Amino acid sequence: MDSNVVCWFEIPVENMQRAVKFYEQVFNFKISVQELGEELMGWFPFSKDKFASNAPGSLIYNPNYYKPSSNGALIYFSSQTNNVTDELSRVEEAGGKVIVEKRLISKEIGFMGAFIDSEGNRIAVHSSK
Repeated sequence: MDSNVVCWFEIPVENMQRAVKFYEQVFNFKISVQELGEELMGWFPFSKDKFASNAPGSLIYNPNYYKPSSNGALIYFSSQTNNVTDELSRVEEAGGKVIVEKRLISKEIGFMGAFIDSEGNRIAVHSSK
């Protein structure tokens, strides 16, 4: 297989401005917001060259279709510094709550941590260190 089977994800939000601020603060990257009809989408940074092998995604506001939840699918973000402790250390100040401190998954897979974002979604972060 030449690419991962997941090709896109969307994280529901109730307040796009608050969600953008949260994710920019926790992950230290910029999110571009666009209005698409009734929806607002906050695009996470992605590489067009790696689109087929990675799963880019966005924040999405559409109160008729999406509702934030801590009980749905769990999306993992890659740590921007290859150490989940860095992102987890910024979660609470940004308005979220850490629910799983950094822990080893396995020596081969690496580490993970999880949090509830500003909108009530359960999100994880992964690193090899």
